[in-house]
Amino acid sequence: MNTSTSARTPERILHRLDWQVIRRLDGYLQGDYRSLFRGSGMDFADLREYQPQDDIRYIDWNVSARMDTPYVREYMEDREIIAWFLLDLSPSIDFGTLDNQKRNVLIDFVGTLSRLLTRHGNRVGAVMFGSGIQHKVPARGGRLHVLRLINDLLKQPHLTQTPITDLSALIKGGLHTIKKRSLVFVVSDFISVPGWERSLSLLSQRHEVIAIRLVDPRELTLPDVGHVILEDAETGEQIYVDTHDKKFRQRFMEAAQKREAELSEAFKRAGVDVLSLSTEADLIHAIASFVMLRRQRRRSK
Repeated sequence: MNTSTSARTPERILHRLDWQVIRRLDGYLQGDYRSLFRGSGMDFADLREYQPQDDIRYIDWNVSARMDTPYVREYMEDREIIAWFLLDLSPSIDFGTLDNQKRNVLIDFVGTLSRLLTRHGNRVGAVMFGSGIQHKVPARGGRLHVLRLINDLLKQPHLTQTPITDLSALIKGGLHTIKKRSLVFVVSDFISVPGWERSLSLLSQRHEVIAIRLVDPRELTLPDVGHVILEDAETGEQIYVDTHDKKFRQRFMEAAQKREAELSEAFKRAGVDVLSLSTEADLIHAIASFVMLRRQRRRSK
């Protein structure tokens, strides 16, 4: 992923995404871009007679019994989609290598999905969060709006020290901002004080919600590189450690694994699907794998 300084302008970012990501993603989806995020929360629209290719989960048994022939419920999947990005821009988002931080992955994901959605006549908006709600972008369509969204993201400050992030504030900001039923992407590394899953669960009751989790491999496994200073990206607190120490590396890994398990359980309690995006993984592969899992889950229900 090209994230050099010369490429970090709205036009260049969008041009790169159009050629390197969106074209390939279009090929994979074969025009069915809604399969990226189609869930069970679409609005009911009408009834029609059952066709052999229809999903039997949508059969309305009461109507079918009255009409003496199978009828299925149709949902408003062809209506305009309003999508919102709730974006965590707290200090830990700047973790990663110099050329590939989690913030860059966040910008590429937002640019890709915004472009994909607005090309099909939909609208996108954003709520940006740092030490609090920093900026809101109203939901609009068109390429110029995508450029504005990317530009606003690039202009957001890189925070160095804040109190430990409370994602509940970002999610509650989304609840207050988003009035109509929408598709909502909560984009964060989910490094936060506990309790945010309650707000996420409430959000998912009102909207179609997908959690986008940003990760860097170095947060999960500590390499053996000798004596280093580790800094808490949220608070700025520093400690001096010897990574030659196998027991220390083991404790670090066990702590990371515990946090992974806790996060997985929190997402389950909130009732949302999760797409993990790594600073060292291919964005298209990650999205494609996510789409495949959601398709398989729908078929198995």
